[in-house]
Amino acid sequence: FVEHPAASYKKIFESVEELNEPIPAVITGIIPSWLGGSLLRMGPGLFEVGDEHFQHLFDGQALIHKFDLKNGQVTYYRKFIRTDAYVRAMTENRVVITEFGTAAYPDPCKNIFSRFFTYFRGIEVTDNCLVNIYPIGEDFYAVTETNYITKVDPDSLETLKKVDLCKYLSVNGVTAHPHTERDGTVYNIGNCFGKNMSLAYNIVKIPPVPKDKSDPIEKSQVLVQLPSSERLKPSYVHSFGMTDNYFVFVEQPVKINLLKFLSAWSFRGATYMDCFESNTSMGTWFHLASKEPAGYLSSHKFRTSAFNLFHHINAYEDEGFIVVDLCTWKGHEFVYNYLYLANLKEEWEEVKKAAARAPQPEVRRYVLPLDIHREDQGKNLVSLSYTTATAVLDSDGTIWLEPEVLFSGPRQAFEFPQINYSKCCGKKYSFAYGLGLNHFIPDRIVKLNVQTKEIWVWQEEDSYPSEPLFVPSPGATQEDDGVLLSVVVKPGAQRPGSLLVLDARNLTELARAEVNTIIPITLHGMYKP
Repeated sequence: FVEHPAASYKKIFESVEELNEPIPAVITGIIPSWLGGSLLRMGPGLFEVGDEHFQHLFDGQALIHKFDLKNGQVTYYRKFIRTDAYVRAMTENRVVITEFGTAAYPDPCKNIFSRFFTYFRGIEVTDNCLVNIYPIGEDFYAVTETNYITKVDPDSLETLKKVDLCKYLSVNGVTAHPHTERDGTVYNIGNCFGKNMSLAYNIVKIPPVPKDKSDPIEKSQVLVQLPSSERLKPSYVHSFGMTDNYFVFVEQPVKINLLKFLSAWSFRGATYMDCFESNTSMGTWFHLASKEPAGYLSSHKFRTSAFNLFHHINAYEDEGFIVVDLCTWKGHEFVYNYLYLANLKEEWEEVKKAAARAPQPEVRRYVLPLDIHREDQGKNLVSLSYTTATAVLDSDGTIWLEPEVLFSGPRQAFEFPQINYSKCCGKKYSFAYGLGLNHFIPDRIVKLNVQTKEIWVWQEEDSYPSEPLFVPSPGATQEDDGVLLSVVVKPGAQRPGSLLVLDARNLTELARAEVNTIIPITLHGMYKP
């Protein structure tokens, strides 16, 4: 791996100002003439308010970025989302709403009486939508993982309205990684209160735009409920898998302790991070649900050893099996413990030491058999010729899974995975594209052939790329015929922020569009043609 002794990566975790108008980019190379549209990216852009600092990577205030490509010209624009969290912080010059890892303290200017009443109004959940942006019907929403999503204008980047999903669905929140079908149907998953006050997970469905052009969110429904392995402690869920006919939900040993959650908010200074705990004995459970008719496959009890999971790469059905490709982190300790800004902004030797203690990343393939017969006890049920992944039926009716490792490098993660989604989501596929994290610092773009394990890498000195988004060429027949778009930050350069366009086939550079402003880290985003 590459070393970063100058620690210029610190710059991607520093506050920036929004822009008053789009700024033109300087282009080198040739942008494909067919590539026109907008790259929209979300991430944190304000890391302190007044003299209070946000503590965690997922606390900085939501900043939306846009690279516009039109007739070979490129512009860059960014705006802070006017969330309640942001507007109130700006108004009061302090952290007003508790974020993922930063506590908001009571207003020092208020007397004991008004503080007492504020307390009884209950928890104010953050709407800081810094994680992703995606379309629902004809609208675009910036999102985090709570029940609040924020409608934005993808052209002007203006904030339009805050939407409370609890008004339409019985969920406590949904992930920032929905799945979308060709007709515009959106699926997602979130924690909820199930029967008799035990916790469960709901898979929800938002239909395409109705004939009467009304808001599809108003027509959302819960499709299927999956049980929680522990009654009062749901697992943290960040994404899920979808094939043509099934949903795949991986229940990880990182748990949300609801009692901690509810009591923590009653005393000063608790955050969302304080409510997580690891279950050291359960390992990891896989659950399946059918799509149509929607139902939980309660007799399929898949188990494996403990890992953290944030991003599913893809899942598909093949010959009576479901193949599930994941970006895992080994063990039950929560990876987010290592993503405090103080850790990420350390000198390089310290960053390396911390990553050495953290769970180790691995890209894995699990294979889940759909047909299970009592008499197959003790045998490997996986008969797919191309994988070494196994599934063994135990005497208690559970099926123990062992993975095939697709990519593994010490403290080198293949993360923020992307595929040719429109062609391959839920289908057998060959290629995944990801962001290479070097001791948690993003410093390369990686292409992985999931069938042969061949890898390609794009990397440049002191450059910090973002999640690569795949855009297919018009009329493409090959899965990897297209480009990858990534926002690259080169802190020392004359024009430190850029949009990088790579040929997805071999990761060679086609073009870059550079702007003379630094761009802080972005998490996820989308390409809007």
